[in-house]
Amino acid sequence: MAHDLTEKDILKMEVEQLRKEVKNERQMISKTAKDIKEYVESQSAEDPLLKGIPEDKNPFKEKGGCILC
Repeated sequence: MAHDLTEKDILKMEVEQLRKEVKNERQMISKTAKDIKEYVESQSAEDPLLKGIPEDKNPFKEKGGCILC
């Protein structure tokens, strides 16, 4: 698609994107990092990567054992 556009069209698209991005509300990283940390800690009890999945509810557990003849 980009090869069909002129350089002027590409630059217009870039300017439009920058205008959209400049309107985004920004927050200080110190506040944002604190909020993210609190959220992750509050959700950690439900996180299967931390807590694990019970054997009976694991859909990926092999149903039968390996049988060699």
